[in-house]
Amino acid sequence: MIVKKVFEKSMIGIIELKNRILRSATHEGIGDEHGGPTKELYNVYERLAKGGVGAIITGYVGIKQNGKALGNMRMFDKDEYIDVYKGFNLKFKSYHTPLILQLAHGGSQSSSRITGEIPVSVSPKKNSMGEQCKVLEEGEIENIIDCFVKSIERAKKAEFDGVQLHAAHGYLLSEFVSPLINKRKDKWGGSVENRFRILREILQRSREKVGRFPIWVKVSAFDEKRNPKELEEIIKGCRMLQEGGCNAIEVSCGYGFKDFDSARVSKIPVDAFFLLPHFIDDSSSRKRISEIIRYEPIHNYNVKSAERIKRNLDIPVIVVGGIRKLEDMKDIIEYTPIDYVSMCRPFIIEPDLVKKFQENKSAASRCIDCGFCLFGITGRKLKCYYGKIGPSTPPVI
Repeated sequence: MIVKKVFEKSMIGIIELKNRILRSATHEGIGDEHGGPTKELYNVYERLAKGGVGAIITGYVGIKQNGKALGNMRMFDKDEYIDVYKGFNLKFKSYHTPLILQLAHGGSQSSSRITGEIPVSVSPKKNSMGEQCKVLEEGEIENIIDCFVKSIERAKKAEFDGVQLHAAHGYLLSEFVSPLINKRKDKWGGSVENRFRILREILQRSREKVGRFPIWVKVSAFDEKRNPKELEEIIKGCRMLQEGGCNAIEVSCGYGFKDFDSARVSKIPVDAFFLLPHFIDDSSSRKRISEIIRYEPIHNYNVKSAERIKRNLDIPVIVVGGIRKLEDMKDIIEYTPIDYVSMCRPFIIEPDLVKKFQENKSAASRCIDCGFCLFGITGRKLKCYYGKIGPSTPPVI
């Protein structure tokens, strides 16, 4: 199998990548008590770089305290982080593996239990803990935009190679974009132009501060058979982002409510629920588990959406979602207009997967799509469970 194009060097804006296989943002659950980086986090990225990955998109970091989605989420909301990350990043430059910092606000996926504040959202809704979210007012939206811009400025000063705005999976920027969630009647809701306004404002104001510093965006899109209108709106919105100075779009799917949509599984991982902090095994919990929807297919499920988006854009498009085989990567890169593939879970079990591909030691990831890692990171460090809870990971009850 000839896969020359997959492993060729390429450019996204001013960033050179050594191949077209990227590590998609993966929450590591690793940081110090203040939300800063640690030696252990550096080791995670070092293994990925040595393993041949083309670029690394970090796990999400918070731009504002009331947007902290998990207790072990790292933060980037203060200038004090600049020097800490700068030393981290300058040391990492020797691997010639671009490090892209993902920036996020949790929106309704945060909770008062984590932040001590009422969670916020774009429109009236309850979060997964049953808390009623506070609907953002104009001044609060402007403040959040400012927090994103300041975090992008910090990222440049800290020697990151670029940033990615997380506008997927039901976090705050995604809530603005989604017609399912955003029911506002002001300039931040309604039309595609209004729903994408917050992203356009972040891009425009950031460009005035950081110039050509790379800014990527991650979006959720859906297969045309499921919701053709929404995909058309995402395409229109992505064109606006391109015009606003976005350097690359990563295409995912789902809004992170309660089902396995954005990260799909081979079967519902019932035992993995014991990894959740404060999980109580009772009839109510079992009922909620039984109502969870498992989506199919579980592999290559965003390729069609990404292909349609790319056909309407000039900037690079990255696709993530159940990509596991080198042959599939070859087909995506060589026979569709999509520029890059990215993966999350395969790099948890095999950080050296790209190197294995290049050396013909593997043709597919060992990941079994069990989904246990998705639950484990809610209160523990990132790891592969390979479909079972072992003695080292006792239930959290």
